[in-house]
Amino acid sequence: MGVFVFLPLLLPLSAWPVARLAAHRLHPRAATRLLTVFAVVLAVCSTLCLALLMVVGTAQLPGNPLPDGWSDPEVRAALPYDEIAGRAAIPALGAVVVACLHAPVRQLRVRRRAERALAALPGGRPVAVLPDPVPYAYALPGRRRDRVVVSSGMLASLGPAERRALFAHERAHLAAGHHRHLLAVQLAARANPFLRPLRTAVTYTAERWADEEAAAAVGSRRTVARAVARAALIAVPAPRTTGALAQVSGGGAGPVPRRVAALLGPAPARPAWPPLCTAVGMAVWSAAVGATLSALSSANSAVTLFLVLRAATPV
Repeated sequence: MGVFVFLPLLLPLSAWPVARLAAHRLHPRAATRLLTVFAVVLAVCSTLCLALLMVVGTAQLPGNPLPDGWSDPEVRAALPYDEIAGRAAIPALGAVVVACLHAPVRQLRVRRRAERALAALPGGRPVAVLPDPVPYAYALPGRRRDRVVVSSGMLASLGPAERRALFAHERAHLAAGHHRHLLAVQLAARANPFLRPLRTAVTYTAERWADEEAAAAVGSRRTVARAVARAALIAVPAPRTTGALAQVSGGGAGPVPRRVAALLGPAPARPAWPPLCTAVGMAVWSAAVGATLSALSSANSAVTLFLVLRAATPV
């Protein structure tokens, strides 16, 4: 295994430049998908290496259920750093598992509370208007149907064109499955804290993606910019029963000034792989190389550990 087992724990640092540049230089749809893939690959590889180290550390604990041959001196000599790194990986992996389980459980719990809050409303409509003077709006993904939830206070504060832009924005979140992208990067950031910049970037690019889809639907980028700005000025966090889900499903406002400035400018270019000679191209390629090295390192460590432990396992 050697030092290769530690590379996937540090290689997420190679994705920091692309997290910063892709949000501004790539089409929001391409940036969201690309950053999500990088985050998931890097998180899976780092978690796998933590699991490998955990096996090494557990084998050294007295009274462990693993075969006795796994703690022989010859095995320990073939697997360096087992004393410190192996034992430290046990609580680290436990913390990762608990943190990653908490996110989907929390999402499911909040979604059920939101569905109960909407139970009294007509169930066949894709838009649910809550009689609440507090202005808020969010996308609510569901198992059977997706719904856009908006308060009467929000509708009263927007003009007709801005309402259409608001509904188009929230429908874009649901149609593109942004809640899945956001959940994936949230789990990745919990698995490896070095991936938090990618989570922040995807939160922004998902909002920009929905902005562009809304602009195409209503036919006016300025109208969407006005709706985004006005909704951000008057909106408050959604009620406790739904607020957490609004963040998970892509309902957060994001950096509003940057979104408005982007909408007032020209439409982004069609998604394309950036040239290597550009800054964003070099960032994308460095992140791709980092993800590839992370996958190869974790695979090499897994195969090495399997062969060593198989040889040490009594027949």
